[in-house]
Amino acid sequence: MHPNEQAIDHALVQNLLASQFPEWAGLPLQKVDSAGTDNAIYRLGPDLAVRLPRIDWAVDQIASDFRWLPWLQAQLPLQIPQPIAQGQPTANYPWPWGIYAWLAGENAINAKPKHPDLVLSQFLHALQRIDSSTGPAPASATSRGVPLIQRDTATRAAIGEAQALLDAERVLAVWEHALEIEPWPHAPVWIHGDLHAGNLLVVDGKINAVIDFGALAVGDPACDLLPAWNMFDRQTRLHFRQALAVDPATWIRGRGWTLSVAVIALPYYHQSNPVLAQMARYSIQQVLVDWEQEQR
Repeated sequence: MHPNEQAIDHALVQNLLASQFPEWAGLPLQKVDSAGTDNAIYRLGPDLAVRLPRIDWAVDQIASDFRWLPWLQAQLPLQIPQPIAQGQPTANYPWPWGIYAWLAGENAINAKPKHPDLVLSQFLHALQRIDSSTGPAPASATSRGVPLIQRDTATRAAIGEAQALLDAERVLAVWEHALEIEPWPHAPVWIHGDLHAGNLLVVDGKINAVIDFGALAVGDPACDLLPAWNMFDRQTRLHFRQALAVDPATWIRGRGWTLSVAVIALPYYHQSNPVLAQMARYSIQQVLVDWEQEQR
């Protein structure tokens, strides 16, 4: 999916385990099929998972996970990944990697959860209440949580690149409207940064876990409104907004965030990752649905 992507296969992971964690090297090892783009995931026995960055911009995610996720878990209503042991670079693999507790559940792309708007609103309320005074600033690799204007150049470039894939004129109008809205005027809050169906696990029809905290930071909470447009229809979106009690400015910035993420992803992944490309198309469609309603 990426230029200069690190080659990762079963033999490499087995060798890393044998050299650094021999106590687990004899457990069954199976690659996990995923539409994720930053890491390769292998299930290790019944209770563990191995997570290895596949591209350089994801390398810092391992340290972030080990620093923050155990502390955050105690304050959240859903399960999140729990790091167990951190692996070190070798001659054959250049970056840190991690072993985590295995989280049960089926990906929400395939297993549609019941009442996702209510469950996610409860999760976000809890996340945003956690003390953010020492939390990490948004990483330059993701920029999730920064003022929208900082994504203007990249977003406009992607709209230009994707002209054959979207209605560039309408998309640009929505984007420019979002840029007119005042930035988040309060102290930054904790954000997941990449909420979508691919990062949710479902057990018995209910969201059980939120995974992939690679964009974890403190910043503008509008960034975590992405599910309103990348997962929900218009009616569910309105329920989500009401449950979160989102102010109008934050809601419009959230729509701008969704648009920016989608238009950047669409030309990048439209051939290499059909799941993310379809998610981007749906996001853009739902953003435009709202825009058209407002113009009437």
